[in-house]
This record gives sequence, C-alpha cells and structure tokens, in this order.
Amino acid sequence: MRKVLVVLIALMVIFSVSAVAAPKQWVVGFSQIGSESEWRTADTVSVQNAFLDEPSFTLIYSDAQQKQENQIKALRSFIARKVNCIVFTALVETGYGPVLQEAKNAKIPVIMIDRDVAPADQGLRLTIMGSDMVKEGEKVGLWLETNLKKLGIDDGKTDIDFAIIDGTVGSGAMVGRKEGFGHILANHPNWKVMHEQTGNFTTSEGKQVMEAFLKADPKIQVLFTHNDGMGLGANEAIKEAGLKPGKDIIHVSIDATKGGMEAIVAGEINCIVECNPLLGPQAVQAVSDLRAGKKLPAKIDTIEGIFDSTNAAAALPTRQY
Repeated sequence: MRKVLVVLIALMVIFSVSAVAAPKQWVVGFSQIGSESEWRTADTVSVQNAFLDEPSFTLIYSDAQQKQENQIKALRSFIARKVNCIVFTALVETGYGPVLQEAKNAKIPVIMIDRDVAPADQGLRLTIMGSDMVKEGEKVGLWLETNLKKLGIDDGKTDIDFAIIDGTVGSGAMVGRKEGFGHILANHPNWKVMHEQTGNFTTSEGKQVMEAFLKADPKIQVLFTHNDGMGLGANEAIKEAGLKPGKDIIHVSIDATKGGMEAIVAGEINCIVECNPLLGPQAVQAVSDLRAGKKLPAKIDTIEGIFDSTNAAAALPTRQY
C-alpha cells in the first residue's frame, strides 16, 4: 500500500510540474508597415520566424503596405479577435491614439517594435523595443565631426554644402535621426544643409531625390541618407551625374544592410551607423515575460555598431539581411 501511495504521489508531482511548465497558448497580432526596404523585410521575417519557432504562440500577421489606414484597420481586427497581445511598428508617430485606447479598454497589451507612436500616446502602450533613433543621428554627426577634419574638408570656418535625404515624414525613425543629427549640426555653423527632402526610405525615391539635388547643386560635398536603401539609390544618381560617391561626395547612412556594407567596401559609402532589424527573439522574449506576469522595461534597446573602411569588410560576412 505504501508503494502505491508513493507512486501516486510521484505521478501527482509530475503532472503538477507539467501543468506549471506548460505556458498558456497566446495569440499575438503583428502589424508591419510594409516592405519598403531590405531592412524592413528582414525585420518582418525575424519576428515571424521567432514566433513560429515557439509553439505556444499563434501569430496573426498583417502587412499595411505603407498605409496607416490599413494598419489601424488591422489593429482593430486584432482587438475584435481578442488577441492576447499586439506587436506593431508605427508607420508614422501620430494618429494611433484612438485605436490604442481601444486596445487598452479591451485589456490587450501593446508592444512597439522599431518605430514608436507620438509621446502623447506612449502611455497607451507597454514598451518600445529597437534602436535609439536619436542616438543614431548623433553617431552620424560625431563620425562626420571627426572624419571631415581628417579628410581635410572641414577647417571649422569654410562652409560645407550638405544634403540630407530623410525617411518617411513623421515616422519615429525620421524624427529621431533628424533630431540626433541636429544636436551635432548645431555645433558646426559652417555645416550648411542646402538640400533636404524625404525619400520615404525607398531606393527609387532616394535616387529621384538625389537627381533633383544634383541638378540644382552639382557641388554637394556631404550626403546623409536616413537609410541604406535610399543611400544606394542616391549613389546611382551620383554615378549617373559623372561623380564618385564616397569620394566626390562624402556619404553617410544608417542601417548596415548587406548592400550598404558592400558599398562601404567598394568605397561608395563612407560610414554606416547600424540599425539592427533582427528583433524577433527580443519580441518573443518580451511577450513571454508578459505572459509570465513580469513587468517589462519602458525601453528595450538593441546593441549596434558603426561601420566604415576600418571594419566593414570584416563584418560583411555576418550580415543576415
């Protein structure tokens, strides 16, 4: 009889441990802004694969195709389906307040990836994971601050002709990168931003914008593009104008995609500040912690580097996107 009791107790312990160990199945809604660049595609695939690899999650994916109205519609669809959590990237910062309030009223937590919503609406989401866009802009400015002097372009007095191709107007990435670069720009009154226009983070628009810049001003000395996609498009325009990107025009960018890194190795981009898109594992960890009842930090940062002619060739084989 004692042996039977021991066996029964052991079985009860096993079943009890199994019940505790098995996480509750959660449905997660993931709204992505679109696929405007290699970076964005890599980000999407990273998130999808990370949730696919975790069987206790079911992921519902929606592609907004670069339209905020599509994204808001998707978020409302997630709320109607009573998902356990919403993960999304904001196309622009403004305009999400009402739908985020609806999610909060439905007690559905919201986690931002990469791009945040406006400060006024940030109290309606739990956290933002990804890069510090302001720091990215500052890193670009600091690299130029050091290297324009080394290249003999900046003597601190003579005006330097700058051109900037911004990301999508109103997006968190564009706003942050512009702000951060502005912090450094303010210390250099001879850095003259003569041309600035959005290229919407796309290669085709990056080329179109640079073509227009060069027609108006063939003496541009420094170009800052808010992402590699626009940067590679701008380089096409520079070469078609008979100039050498990276030499006739110093070119700095953000992302560190494989194409961008290849351009550094070819001498056609001088510096790229990394913006890591592989956020899937972090997203799964955050949602898992949330499901386990843990409190998430207000900001989850990624670790990123800066690449130029000194280290790009060595890092290029590691690029996954």
